[in-house]
Amino acid sequence: MSYSPDNIARIMTQNTPAPPAHTFQVDLRGLVDLLSQHLYASPRVFVRELLQNGVDAVTARRSLDPGCPDSIRFTADGAVLRVTDTGIGLTEDEVHRLLATIGRSSKRDGLDEARKEFLGQFGIGLLACFVVAETIRVVSRSARTPDATPVEWIARGDGSYTVRTLSDSDLAEATGGTEPGTTVFLEARRGCEHWFDGATVAELAADFGSLLPYDVVVGERRITGEPAPWATAHPGPAARQAALSAYCQDTFGFAPLDSIELDLPLVGVRGVAYVLPGQVSPAQRGGHRVHLKGMLLTDRADALLPDWAFFVRCVLDTDALRPTASREALYEDETLAVVRDALGARVREWLAELSVSAPDRLRRFLSVHHLGVKALALHDDEVLRLMLPWLPFETTDGELTLDELARRHDTVRYTRTVDEFRQVSAIAAAQGLAVVNGGYTYDADLVARLPEIRPQVAVAELDASAVTAHLDPVDPLDELALGPVLATARARLDPLGCDVVLRSFHPASLAALHLDDRAARAERARAEAEASADDLWSGILGALKESTPRSRLVLNHASPLVRRVGAIDDQELAGLAVEALYGQALLQARRPLRPVDQALVNRAFAGLLEWATPTPQAGLDQQDEPDRHDDEDDR
Repeated sequence: MSYSPDNIARIMTQNTPAPPAHTFQVDLRGLVDLLSQHLYASPRVFVRELLQNGVDAVTARRSLDPGCPDSIRFTADGAVLRVTDTGIGLTEDEVHRLLATIGRSSKRDGLDEARKEFLGQFGIGLLACFVVAETIRVVSRSARTPDATPVEWIARGDGSYTVRTLSDSDLAEATGGTEPGTTVFLEARRGCEHWFDGATVAELAADFGSLLPYDVVVGERRITGEPAPWATAHPGPAARQAALSAYCQDTFGFAPLDSIELDLPLVGVRGVAYVLPGQVSPAQRGGHRVHLKGMLLTDRADALLPDWAFFVRCVLDTDALRPTASREALYEDETLAVVRDALGARVREWLAELSVSAPDRLRRFLSVHHLGVKALALHDDEVLRLMLPWLPFETTDGELTLDELARRHDTVRYTRTVDEFRQVSAIAAAQGLAVVNGGYTYDADLVARLPEIRPQVAVAELDASAVTAHLDPVDPLDELALGPVLATARARLDPLGCDVVLRSFHPASLAALHLDDRAARAERARAEAEASADDLWSGILGALKESTPRSRLVLNHASPLVRRVGAIDDQELAGLAVEALYGQALLQARRPLRPVDQALVNRAFAGLLEWATPTPQAGLDQQDEPDRHDDEDDR
């Protein structure tokens, strides 16, 4: 039978019995290996999961008995790790339902309001222990009913487990007491004994759980007890800033330029954003530390703040954000977007506060992180109004703010590229023009928006091709007198796509100016790509050619050097001199030399040296000539 659409439709409409349904078969050993070995980025998370289970157990018992003890204790000897909590404990039925069912969690039962106090949500945390443990043994007594029967659960890495009830004497022998709570015993895998070293466990527990509200002890070391510095009262603002800075030094390893407190109860966030003391690339994502109800979730959160706020590192505690299943990242949802916007707004508020109350601190901050503020100002009108007058820019008058430049000049001009600014900066400064280098990230767009906050200031774009119009023309008789050298220069530079014009401008020490606008550079790049492309692309690039924009070499008639070159009678020597001026103009504009430019500069340099120095043979012949005459006289 053919499987045509008609036949398939006929088969599907026949009154045949439905095939029996089957359930998926699960390789429990493979699933345990998948979750325990590949879900988590590092074995170190096993301590976090043990802490999480203990904290959630104590939280659950506190809901029944607010006065119950809140202790979580770790004991490690390199072979076995023991963790005891005074939490809610487990019954035999709960052991089967919760510990032995992957994905089942007691935190899933009931309404979200009842669950939100717990750290764990996914029912897979205990499996993280199989990363470092060969077996997991759980001994527990429930606090929900009086005289609950103790229970023991032993799980192995192959996916098998056993459950048995215990007597009070068995419980006392295993845990040292008969009170409700849970004790977890981990037997180390071969090669993982170092994770069960007491110092290692204490370090991990301190990293993950130092802000937890319960009593956590590893060996003899108490991990918790010191509240977060942002949640601690201090005698004054200076003492508070010192405490926040000390916490940054201990946590991130640097002394912050400033600290921004993040107290945002509406989005369930509290913490600190630390301003980095040095420049950082905008492409570098921030490694923010996020605690979930006191437990460290991740120290590499990179989507917590807007992209423009790359100059801060945050440490915060939240009860609103959702973790991923591995609890090593934040779940990207609407809540995270709201928190991100709120944190960005708080950083903007801090900038506004500095501009009003602490201008010196703002200048110190901008001297390091002006790029981040420029990015923010470009997309935020309020920050543009507050910050643009404070931001530094490279100008023909030096590094100035736009407010300082506007006080000196009625019109502010800017270039779109760094190359254009380098070409015109010396001339513009001598002419008294105010030009801003807009070639750096965000600068041109920000300068163009200056009239929005300073309406009295005129802003205009200055292209290198328009500079010639600002230069003084030369008297026709003077230009006629330099006609021969101008003709020689045009003949020499025409193959390079460069025109030669004569103008008079200051400073007189600048003999020649090379002007190369964007159109000329684009055409040169197209021509170079066409020359190196294959036949297909060469034809395509050739079809894009519409005109041939040319660069210009502007000779300065006010320069004594140019007038001396104009007085040279030897056409070859004048040509070498013009080529040397062309090379010098390229170097002064800091333009990269093409191979043809490099060859021209080398030829001009060598030619001028030959004219300036006699050849060694000629010198010897002239020296030998008197000696020969003297010999004839002697004869």
